[in-house]
Formats: sequence, structure tokens, C-alpha cells
Amino acid sequence: MSKTKISTLNLRVQPAIKEAVREAAAREHRSVANMIEMLIRRHCEKAGIAVPEQNELFPGNQNG
Repeated sequence: MSKTKISTLNLRVQPAIKEAVREAAAREHRSVANMIEMLIRRHCEKAGIAVPEQNELFPGNQNG
């Protein structure tokens, strides 16, 4: 089984933005990290920026 490579992204946001992301994530039963990733992917898709899916990056990873 291949290990999935994950990068860390640290960012600073206003407390109100942080709380809004927490609430949005909770409503969709997601983690905050997963919610942010989904929002970035959605934005990139609309902007025509290609972001490969994880299983395309790591074909040996059967869990992704």
C-alpha cells in the first residue's frame, strides 16, 4: 500500500471566517480541512485550473 503524501497549509483568517468554515463543514459532515480543500477544488474547477484527483497523483493508492 502506498502512503499518501499530504502537504501542510497554514493560513491566517479573521475569526468570523474561521467560524463560518467550521459551521459550513459541520453542516456537510466534513472536517474543516476537507471543507477548505473542497472549496479550493470547486474554485479551481470554475476558474479552469486543473487539479488532479488524489488517485491520479498516486495510482497505487487504492484508498484514494
